Amino acid sequence: METVYFQGQPMHTSGIVPAVGEKAPGFDLTTPELVEVRRSDYEGKRVVLNVFPSLDTPVCAASVRRFNQEAAGLDNTVVLCVSMDLPFAMIRFCTVNEINGVQPVSAFRSPEFGQKYGLTLVDGPLKGLLARAVIVIDENGKIAYRELVNEITNEPDYEAAISVLKA
Repeated sequence: METVYFQGQPMHTSGIVPAVGEKAPGFDLTTPELVEVRRSDYEGKRVVLNVFPSLDTPVCAASVRRFNQEAAGLDNTVVLCVSMDLPFAMIRFCTVNEINGVQPVSAFRSPEFGQKYGLTLVDGPLKGLLARAVIVIDENGKIAYRELVNEITNEPDYEAAISVLKA
């Protein structure tokens, strides 16, 4: 269990985010088109998991836009923007914001995603949603970078994540 904050109020996660060097846990997530995607679908690629509570908040929306601009064009890299949002909300968000370089995916059918990655909030006002984090999985399926954002209302360290991808 890890502690994060929402406007200064402590909240706890369902576990610990996997450490750098560990094998990335598998996952099943749902695209806006209601298609299931798995970790194994991206074998041999670098995967950025941009995880957040909901697209309908300014900071979460900003992180999707930023990764859409900066990381989506990197070679052999896919950016998955993961939340508990319904796929229908994801379609609306991506259409309105002209998002086409990242793949929004929902964990609404897959509570085990948040458990395996230690990101489900288990108490506080956002209980049941995912904490804000950025996890980079390398081509070999190992964690290359992890950031659990301490204050959920803050943006992640984009430069640190992107520098791992450019190394």
